[in-house]
Amino acid sequence: MAAAGEHTFLSAEIVNRGVESSGPDAGSPTFVVSVVRVRRRLPDFLQSVNLKYVKLGYHYLISHGIYLATIPVLVVVFSAEVGSLSREELWRKVWEEASYDLATVLAFFAVLVFTISVYFMSRPRPIYLVDFACYRPSDELKVSKEELIELARSSGKFDEDSLSFQRRILKSSGIGDESYLPRSLFSSANCATMKEGRSETSTVMFGALDELFLKSRVRPKDVGVLVVNCSLFNPTPSLSAMIVNHYKMRGNILSYNLGGMGCSAGIIALDLARDMLQANGNNYAVVVSTEAVSFTWYAGKNRSMLIPNCFFRTGCSAVLLSNRRRDYRRAKYSLEHIVRTHKGSDDRSFRCVYQEEDDQRIKGLSISRDLMEVGGHALKTNITTLGPLVLPFSEQLIFFATLLYRQLFRNSSSSATNTSSSSSPAAGDPSDQNSGITKPYIPNYRLAFEHLCVHAASKSVLDELEKNLGLKETDMEASRSTLHRFGNTSSSSIWYELAYLEAKGRVKRGDRVWQLAFGSGFKCNSAVWRAVRRVKKPATSPWNDCVDRYPAAAVGQRN
Repeated sequence: MAAAGEHTFLSAEIVNRGVESSGPDAGSPTFVVSVVRVRRRLPDFLQSVNLKYVKLGYHYLISHGIYLATIPVLVVVFSAEVGSLSREELWRKVWEEASYDLATVLAFFAVLVFTISVYFMSRPRPIYLVDFACYRPSDELKVSKEELIELARSSGKFDEDSLSFQRRILKSSGIGDESYLPRSLFSSANCATMKEGRSETSTVMFGALDELFLKSRVRPKDVGVLVVNCSLFNPTPSLSAMIVNHYKMRGNILSYNLGGMGCSAGIIALDLARDMLQANGNNYAVVVSTEAVSFTWYAGKNRSMLIPNCFFRTGCSAVLLSNRRRDYRRAKYSLEHIVRTHKGSDDRSFRCVYQEEDDQRIKGLSISRDLMEVGGHALKTNITTLGPLVLPFSEQLIFFATLLYRQLFRNSSSSATNTSSSSSPAAGDPSDQNSGITKPYIPNYRLAFEHLCVHAASKSVLDELEKNLGLKETDMEASRSTLHRFGNTSSSSIWYELAYLEAKGRVKRGDRVWQLAFGSGFKCNSAVWRAVRRVKKPATSPWNDCVDRYPAAAVGQRN
């Protein structure tokens, strides 16, 4: 029986047995087809750390930290030289024994001014998160799990087998009975129309932006950069153009619309906004992340395409960023790092979340059985690259030493294994005997961050992440609570999780927050923030009337 969190299925394996020497098929190649039981789950990070991603992380660190590495050395050398002299000797060397002329003094100051100017001009501008808002739909759109099934049945779009399958998925989804869905999904007509899509997205985007502008006291005309991401609904004019038109923003605004990039698109949009702010000084940027649930809804019989119906819910986030140094005092966070990983070159990764039509030409989002494995490999690459940027030196040293030991002795171990296995075939699996030697040390990422916001995809994904990264239940509290209360709101879910931490009053000055998201492509992206002040409980939050019920409500659902 497969362990919890695994997906077991049958796979065909074709073996070439060479050319048949006799019989009716003599002279022709023969093949044997065998059925193999395959288990799909999140890969074991203890056995699958790849050295090339560690190298990538250290290269990223060195390329961005060369000044921090050289300046302390220069300071130490200069201090040692000056420290060996008494005050009288130092004074004599500087003023009495040295001879200066006007040209030397002017040249010295010119070089000094030039060096300081180049340093400040080349230094990246700090990016501050001034504030953010998460849209909370009206209570009229609340849907319980049982009500969802009944409304789906009354729409006449599903047969009983499809309804039964969705009920089973909902039962173990980790989603509670207060998430939100647009009522247009349950009508007998087609809900994925341009009219319904514009109505749904405009409601959630304008709701989140109205709250953001009110909280931050920033006028829409002050915004210089606008980035909107919505994966499945991409009308013409674009969603970003809808926002510019609605708020009558300025004519020279830099607006971008990202489509088809999945649940990790929020961090991609954040990365684009950061680049635009680095190139355009004294500016504000707004990042809007949402998804049109009416375009994820599938009304057919293909089970792999019915899964999104059970998880995706209505939601939207709006984030205000600034590169103005005077905004430091009122900002909540400063952006430390963004690390992006893309596995699209691999065919399985590319197709594991795929929009297509079924046999009846009904459009939907297909979820592959390879999703957990593909997502695990993308996550492994991302966190291995991120590690050198955020982990304490002690953790990096132990991790790198054990990994290096594993790489150096892998060949000798494998050669010894081959020799022993050839001499004694019944000796058992040698890889099991050497597993204790070859296992690398997995760093404790809890030492690098005080808070963790993992994309609330599903209960099984969060369970596997908690297990493989050695996390505690408290580390996953924000993600589980968001999944239970709001469901999977796609790229905006990591902001509902940060809003949860703020509503609990847990974010203190200097705390580091890790936002981790993954989505189609396949992509896995990380953003690291540092709180510049103690974040007070916000007056307006999607959690205001329900935060006291958590995490008990989510834990009760889990148990």
